[in-house]
Order: sequence, then structure tokens, then C-alpha cells
Amino acid sequence: QVQLVESGGGLVQAGGSLRLSCAAFGPTRSGYSTGWFRQAPGKEREFVAAISWGGGNTYYTDSMKGRFTISRGSAKNTVYLQMNSLKPEDTAVYYCAAVVHGNPRNGYEYDYWGQGTQVTVSS
Repeated sequence: QVQLVESGGGLVQAGGSLRLSCAAFGPTRSGYSTGWFRQAPGKEREFVAAISWGGGNTYYTDSMKGRFTISRGSAKNTVYLQMNSLKPEDTAVYYCAAVVHGNPRNGYEYDYWGQGTQVTVSS
């Protein structure tokens, strides 16, 4: 069982930045993509970004491309989400997830999920 642990959330003012981390523990295996999703109160879960195992392929929601950057650490078991120019509407719980086979943009195809980290952007 792969465990994913997010960190780096917090309270930030609009225009500020945060970097989220997702660390994988347990019998990790190569070849999985890692994605970030978010869910705001009263809203559906939303895809944010994803990255392939090798880091060569990245995927973003258009509205976040240019502000958010996903990357994978050299050890490959940690994925980062750098979030810049944050807006109050970015306030949500951010989840990382891993998918072995499937569409990295589709949350329903992911195999493992973290517990989430709260990001709050004040105006």
C-alpha cells in the first residue's frame, strides 16, 4: 500500500506563494504519475496538475497554467506544486494522488490518495 503525505499548506495573502510537497512512502513502484487535485467547500474536486514518473510530461488545468508548476524531485518519490500569484479562489484542500495506469487528468482513475493539506488565500 502506497501512502502519500502532503505538506506545505497554510494561510497566505493574495499574490503570495506556497510550495506543496507530496511524499510517497511504502512499496513505491516506478511508472506512476502523480497528480494534484483540490476541493473547495461546496464544490467538486478539481484537477490541478499532474506529472509523469520521469517528469517529462506535465499536465495542467488551463486556468492554473503559468501560475502553478509541478515538478518531481530527483529521488522521484516526492512531487512538488509551486503555486504563485495565489488568489482567494485558490482556497481549497489540496490532495496529491498517484495513478499507475490511466488518464492523469481524471481523478477517478487514481489508485492512491493523500489526506490533503489546506491552502487558504486571504484577500
